[in-house]
Amino acid sequence: MRRYRFDKNIVAAFVFFLIAFVVLTLPDHPDAFSARAFLRLPVEVPLLGLALLVLPKRLTALLKPMFVCAIGIMLFLKMVDIGVQSAFQRPFNPYLDAKMLVDGWRLMRSTIGTPAAVLTIAALTSAFSGVVYLFHWSATQLASSERRSLKIGGAYAGVLLLGAIISAMAPLVGLKNVVDGRALRYFSARLALVVDSVADMRRFEQALAASPSEASQPDLLRAVRGRDVLLIFIESYGRSAVDDPRYRALIRARQASMEGALKAAGYGSASGWSVSPTVGGLSWLAHGTVLSGLWIDSQARYDRLMRSDRPSLNRLFRQAGWRTVAVMPAITMDWPEAAYFGYDQVFASKELGYRGKSFNWVTMPDQYTLHALDRLVRQPSRRAAKPVMAEIALISSHAPWTPIPRLIGWDGIGDGSVFNAQAEEGDSPAMVWADPDRVRRHYIQTIDYSLHTVGDYIARFGDDAVFILLGDHQPASLITGSNASRSVPVHIISRDQKLIERFLAEGFSMGMTPHADAREEPMDKLRGLLVRLFSTQ
Repeated sequence: MRRYRFDKNIVAAFVFFLIAFVVLTLPDHPDAFSARAFLRLPVEVPLLGLALLVLPKRLTALLKPMFVCAIGIMLFLKMVDIGVQSAFQRPFNPYLDAKMLVDGWRLMRSTIGTPAAVLTIAALTSAFSGVVYLFHWSATQLASSERRSLKIGGAYAGVLLLGAIISAMAPLVGLKNVVDGRALRYFSARLALVVDSVADMRRFEQALAASPSEASQPDLLRAVRGRDVLLIFIESYGRSAVDDPRYRALIRARQASMEGALKAAGYGSASGWSVSPTVGGLSWLAHGTVLSGLWIDSQARYDRLMRSDRPSLNRLFRQAGWRTVAVMPAITMDWPEAAYFGYDQVFASKELGYRGKSFNWVTMPDQYTLHALDRLVRQPSRRAAKPVMAEIALISSHAPWTPIPRLIGWDGIGDGSVFNAQAEEGDSPAMVWADPDRVRRHYIQTIDYSLHTVGDYIARFGDDAVFILLGDHQPASLITGSNASRSVPVHIISRDQKLIERFLAEGFSMGMTPHADAREEPMDKLRGLLVRLFSTQ
């Protein structure tokens, strides 16, 4: 019987080719995955293999670690890109997004649970390490074999020649880019992204240096003087919830219901669109943008803003005589950034006094948050005869969107333990997220709940306060689809019809549903608009 001898060189050549081919052709965007994406020959693969086989060993000793590092870095970047593109619809930026890896871990842990999150990270890390190790082994084997294989070298040369023939013939049958070299362009583009980010920070420094003029206005915020002003961010409340055919019937009906209830309670409303600096997460970038009046679209810009002396919108209200408060149910750890915003008091998760069970990542339902706002903030301010400017984050519509809360009687809320039964209902995040359609249904039901809750609160307890409701950002592309608008709805609600008319004159739409053709203004313009219209008597 004829025996076949195991040839490590041939195995190494195959492993080297396979890994390099897959990494170089692997898409860096989830929507780009298809068989067509892999139907091309990266010329770098046979060229790298030939280099290890035919160049002097002293030179290959230098080239081998460079090749391994390049493949490892490219694989890492593409893996992270797929995640970042899925969540935030942009590529990973090594200069700006290092913190995002930690935030992503926290979100994954809260969405699918710590054990599943640990297993997922362990599996990805093991797969990545295994691929890099195998590529290192194969490159080492090719570069260090005592007898360079003419067969393998000929095979690589043949692949290169075949690639040249295919490249020449492909246009004749209507094919393009079947054989190409993109690795250098890929790394160059990523380097350019980092360089552009450094330049962007220099531009941001210039924007910070240009002090806003609102603080010196003699009639600062005179039009709303003596009234509570409540800035309420609704998590993941984006334009898709209003316009997407999958969601709009439910949400437009809710907006119409809110509009009717508010009108019956004596309120008018005006609505528009605002383009958020973020999508899918990083809500604090939207908060920072609205409150600073600067475009905060990266963690680096946000961190620099926190170290600046640019007066926030909160500080302008405090300067004009308001008590400034933050109601932040999602804050469960120290929050040093609060010092920049200039709140007189911060009510984070612990200070809100919730004694019920959490709704997975969501620490408490929105109804409890608004109940605590009234009890801990607005009622004491009324007794002190001092108006309050409060920034409130409603988080029931934050992923994983399960369980879905329900509105109950306001008198029965107490310490929140009444919500325990709701917190234990429904499917687990893992079950919901196993079905994209189910995820979408849960998402839009939580948006409906948040709008129902805040509308009911205003109609019952709003009094003469002025409300600014807006989304912080669109949800991830799993919910919106690709290339969705980055706009979010903005609603101004007040019993002062003259104030509402000022916003209508600026292009806002009457009622709770913005017109489809209304302008989409960048979110950094909202602060200036609010200050100007709130200051005009």
